[in-house]
Amino acid sequence: VKFDGTPLFPERKAYTVNYKLSEIEAALYEAVTEYVKTEMGKADALKGPRKGSVGFALTALQRRLASSPEAIFQSLKRRKERLENRLREERLLARGQQFSSQSLEAAPEDDDDLSAEEQENLEEKLTDTATAAESITELEGEIVILARLVEQARGVVDSGLDRKWDELSKILQNDPHMRDAGGRQRKMIVFTEHRDTLNYLERKIGGVLGTPDAIVTIHGGTHRDERRKRQALFRSDPEVRMLLATDAAGEGVNLQNANLMVNYDLPWNPNRLEQRFGRIHRIGQREVCHLWNLVAKETREGEVYHRLLTKLETINETFKGRVFDILGEVFEERSLKELLLDAIRYNDLPAVRARLHTIDTVLDTSRIKELLERSALAQETMSPERLYSVKEEMEKAEARRLQPYFVRSFFMTAFEQLGGSMYPRECGRFEITHVPTSIRERDRRITGRNRRELEPVLKRYDRVCFEKEALQPLDKPGLARAVLMHPGHPLMLAVSDLLLEQHANLLRQGSALVDPADDGVDPWLMFLLTHEVKSGDGQVLSKRLQFVRVNPDGSTSFAGWAPHLDLEPLADSERILIKDVLNASWIRADQEQRAIALAAATLVPEHFREVCDRRVAHVDKTLSAVHERLSKEIAFWSDRWIRLKEDLEAGKDLRLNVENARRTVTDLEGRLENRRKELQSMRHVVNGTPIVLGGALVIPAGLMRQVRGDEDTAPNISADPIARSRIERIAMNAVRQVEESQGCRVVDVSKDKCGWDLTSHPHAIDNKQPEPRHIEVKGRIKGAATVTITRNEMLYAFNQGDKFVLAIVLVNEDDSVEGPFYIRRPFDREPGWGVCSINYNLSDLLQKAESR
Repeated sequence: VKFDGTPLFPERKAYTVNYKLSEIEAALYEAVTEYVKTEMGKADALKGPRKGSVGFALTALQRRLASSPEAIFQSLKRRKERLENRLREERLLARGQQFSSQSLEAAPEDDDDLSAEEQENLEEKLTDTATAAESITELEGEIVILARLVEQARGVVDSGLDRKWDELSKILQNDPHMRDAGGRQRKMIVFTEHRDTLNYLERKIGGVLGTPDAIVTIHGGTHRDERRKRQALFRSDPEVRMLLATDAAGEGVNLQNANLMVNYDLPWNPNRLEQRFGRIHRIGQREVCHLWNLVAKETREGEVYHRLLTKLETINETFKGRVFDILGEVFEERSLKELLLDAIRYNDLPAVRARLHTIDTVLDTSRIKELLERSALAQETMSPERLYSVKEEMEKAEARRLQPYFVRSFFMTAFEQLGGSMYPRECGRFEITHVPTSIRERDRRITGRNRRELEPVLKRYDRVCFEKEALQPLDKPGLARAVLMHPGHPLMLAVSDLLLEQHANLLRQGSALVDPADDGVDPWLMFLLTHEVKSGDGQVLSKRLQFVRVNPDGSTSFAGWAPHLDLEPLADSERILIKDVLNASWIRADQEQRAIALAAATLVPEHFREVCDRRVAHVDKTLSAVHERLSKEIAFWSDRWIRLKEDLEAGKDLRLNVENARRTVTDLEGRLENRRKELQSMRHVVNGTPIVLGGALVIPAGLMRQVRGDEDTAPNISADPIARSRIERIAMNAVRQVEESQGCRVVDVSKDKCGWDLTSHPHAIDNKQPEPRHIEVKGRIKGAATVTITRNEMLYAFNQGDKFVLAIVLVNEDDSVEGPFYIRRPFDREPGWGVCSINYNLSDLLQKAESR
């Protein structure tokens, strides 16, 4: 759940779509299954690793039979051709019946340990070549059978009958979930296990959608760079509506821009089923997720899966869809793959049919509940105090980040200057219709970054946004998911890189800026520094910009997280007015070293400590989990090794099993030691040296009025810094007293310069922590006509939404106060790009105020 108690994930629903094979499809199924059964029987008699390789190949062939007529036809055809080539080679190598040993890649004892991509590649190598034949005569006999099966499969393909495709076609064309409120085709993912089926579906679905350009495909043979590009197209290109993928796209990929999925082929490894659904059912998903599973109930493996899925649907309501989170753990004692293979090979035996009841046992309600509790995301529980502390830390971290309105202001201006086309659409969302070639080329040329983790910049984007709330607005559930534009997005990186190339020299040259909210008369220097914290191998773990203020007397202080946003350029015509300031000797002194000294003494240690603490906590938690998991595996295999040795000493022929168990224990112990060393090395963190990037001379507005000779404009607050500080302190105390009288815990964050002055935490209600209020305090002398709001303060108000409160306190001559007056959502519209501050009529603001 979230901090407010609402679910972190949306609901997910799964549907079983049963279909009946046509007569010729059923006949082909029986014929191929009989062939697979016979050859598996022969494979059982083989010795060594070849036994596993042939069994692996035949299992893959059976799965392709269930996938599509196209997949089994192409597989049988390739297998026949490869075995014919082998037969010709054998006849050349030997005149008699002697048969050469077949060199095959070894299949693992448990292919569930393979990644999806590894399994896909191994299937490509073995399915067409691995055979149990041990003589030329046996090989000739197998080829005769294959020739007959190829012709039978060709007949099914040529007939055009495909009941499985018919069901998918109905879903695509008739199911109401397929279209959004505007009638537009929603994005969908279709998973298959085989490349032949993927190519077949690409043609068929292209016909339904009317264009092949609406489809992208990903399989094990797709290059990583191309895979990222296609994922990005599916996420962001408005014309791409369908992703066809094998399980190679189901590992480590976030595709929550879609909420519809079809399992055209059902995997024999339940973990894969969980991983597939996890591609769309992720943090950030706002829509209910729908999954369709296609099952031919009358087939042998279909009967097993039908029972499994029916049972899942029955208990899914009880556990709110969470059963999919632990499917891989359900079949601990007897794997789903074993059940499916037994059904294929021994379906007629009563004992095997009775094993179907195993599914009822493993999906027993009490067992599922136990597994869910065991696999909870967080085994540790947090006290309310710790929970609130974490939330407060997150609030501060959020305040330090470059806020969405700032990012948007920068990006829209920069993107337009570089020739991009971007148009507002729904509230807070935009369509990018054209990304210039220069930006896309810059993305390809940027060096020093890990391309494996970044998607490429596209030619266009259906929707982009700058606030998380606009990704999929809750009040408009049918809208397509937008791309969140943030400082680390590839498009933002490319735009920033181009601008830095054009203007980075200006940072070192420096500039003169005016602080419109400062009524004082003392100028100061602002330095921008960067600081990095790296891992022992040189990887940048954290990089932070830091601002330092240097006063004329040489004193230094932290200037805030983004003080430049409150400043405005000095007009060229006014530079002559501050000639004496620009030529002052204190500016010529080596003030950079003072800025570096302050950063090194305060800001750098804080940054370093923060990264270290986070890194060490992560390493310790990971190390504990790894040690627990591998220690259990070592204990299991050690016990098995001991028992096997006892059986061997008792006269059983178990030498190979004993050696395998011993090797497994040794390998696991080595993995544990290597992982421990690797994690321990991650504790080493290197602190960098702060580097000055640029600087500016900051001129207070009060000084500008003085040098211009302006008449006393009766500023809202005294130009005397001592008097100004006193009024601010009185106002802050007044607001704090009111908040604390209401039972709130108040934290003064004014020194952190995070965009507001006080954070007020209301007390918990029914164990749910309400959102804190971020209060910007404005103290003014009674009788003041206006209050100055900086651009920074206004944008923070827009960023924080209902959490931001403007509190105005009027201070009388005797230090008594009127107020505070609270104004929620005080500003009607955000400031323009060139606006650094706005003077608001105080009486107008007070008309919007409430007592609290």
